[in-house]
Amino acid sequence: MIDLDVDSELDGSLCAKFSSDAWEVNVRASVQDFLALAGIRAADWGARSSLPLGTCAGSPVFWSHEAGIVSLLIGRDDETWDVALTTPVSLVDDLVRIASTTTSH
Repeated sequence: MIDLDVDSELDGSLCAKFSSDAWEVNVRASVQDFLALAGIRAADWGARSSLPLGTCAGSPVFWSHEAGIVSLLIGRDDETWDVALTTPVSLVDDLVRIASTTTSH
């Protein structure tokens, strides 16, 4: 199971922490970037489409969707990433909902 926690950063951006018992990945982005994930279903990996939103460990994060699963591709681009993780699209929907309730947008 993947957990999601979202915290506000001092600069007004957000940090989305995806984690399990064995790992943690932190993605930092503006509220507007996380709100743009409402369109994740249009970023179809089968068509090699992705949304470049946020950073993780100083690298861009590319988000894509296929069959109810969202892939976060972390690295230079969405074809030669260094780290990837997958999560149910419902968790990304939760992230969008949380971002929409923040006061910094």
